[in-house]
Amino acid sequence: MEKKYTYEDFLEIIKALRSENGCPWDREQTHDSLKPCMTEEAAELIAAIRIYDKTGNAENLLEELGDVLLQVVMHAQIADEEGLFTMEDVVNHVAAKMVRRHPHVFGEVQADTSVQVLKNWEEIKKQEKEGKSWIESPLKEIPKELPSLARAPKVLKKADKLYGRSSSLKEDIAVLKEAVSYMEELQEELKKEEMEKQLGDTLMAVCDIARMYKLFPEEILTDRIEDFIEGCENNSENKENALK
Repeated sequence: MEKKYTYEDFLEIIKALRSENGCPWDREQTHDSLKPCMTEEAAELIAAIRIYDKTGNAENLLEELGDVLLQVVMHAQIADEEGLFTMEDVVNHVAAKMVRRHPHVFGEVQADTSVQVLKNWEEIKKQEKEGKSWIESPLKEIPKELPSLARAPKVLKKADKLYGRSSSLKEDIAVLKEAVSYMEELQEELKKEEMEKQLGDTLMAVCDIARMYKLFPEEILTDRIEDFIEGCENNSENKENALK
């Protein structure tokens, strides 16, 4: 019968891998060196969700959730060795945060809609962040490590809320038209720096439109790329069949 490992077993396995007699690669890792691993594993988890949605097969989803958990436990183990915190502290911290941010479930606050839930969540989150030394500014709090198409709508939304910035679909469409017109007019004479600015303005306007409609440009572009790949491959296959 195959051995069944527990959560506690898993923590001990990672501890053993990091020990003096453990794995040379695992022992060399740091918070910084593991950053690419977390990025890759998060992307693979998102891919697994897509596969599950498409096929109904959860095998890959199970595996990738484990790989993300591995990254979390590795960071916690390194932090434990550094005397910073333990995995138990991580679990306790996030559990306490979930209780604190859901007063409509664990307290006396009334919230009958998801809109009210999110409003309460943001207010509680704001209170938690007050006085934190690592937060440079409200807008810079949104991590630059996010993909730009995911970060832009968040920055735009927060700018609207905090700084009275306002935009409309009409204004964003005007930006798109102006950028396209400018590039069309100059064409061959358009310098790289000018092209970068026009494309930057265009992307920001597109992200703003997506934000207004509660759409996610990163996901939209990812899906469109997949459609493009499928179209190219289907056309290629059709051409090959036609030549046979």
